[in-house]
Amino acid sequence: MAVDRVPVLKRCRSLGMDPIYLGIDKKSNRELKRANRKVSEYGQQLREKQKAKFIYGVLEKPFRNYYAKAVKMEGMAGPNLMILLETRLDNVIFRLGFARTRKEARQIVDHKHVTVNGKCVNIPSYLVKAGDVVEIREKSKSAQRYKDILEVTAGRMVPAWLESDQENLKGVVKEMPTRDEIDVPVNEMLIVELYSK
Repeated sequence: MAVDRVPVLKRCRSLGMDPIYLGIDKKSNRELKRANRKVSEYGQQLREKQKAKFIYGVLEKPFRNYYAKAVKMEGMAGPNLMILLETRLDNVIFRLGFARTRKEARQIVDHKHVTVNGKCVNIPSYLVKAGDVVEIREKSKSAQRYKDILEVTAGRMVPAWLESDQENLKGVVKEMPTRDEIDVPVNEMLIVELYSK
């Protein structure tokens, strides 16, 4: 399986983004030493795509598949793409505050700790729908790991499209998110321009 092993803070610096979007509170002390050269239009589009892939932990082929699906959906391709990425199961676990980072959320899903509507789901890219109940499995709820996670994520804001019950480690997808509710610093229109060439 392909894995991205680039150091997170180094990657954040090169993409010019804040690590807080990944759930990481660390700040890099180093400054990116880049000459003031003009970035081409293609360079800007590529950077936005790399940023979206990095934030959600998606590799190139699945990302392209999300784009193809977003084009077929009704509405604009850019916001549709962001909605598809946002409704991935690993991202929903992260947003509900049941994981410190999206990578940890992916691992929690992989290790069969999550149920959707009562059924165990171990596919991080599973797309949730409005009305789905996402819950940490009964066996895993008592684990010390989740007590530690909830201590760290207690102050994190849960988006309006989700309802979180932290005590029971349970969440409900109230509705599909709109682009305005997704606080990710990505200009999806540049990604659409890149793929539509």
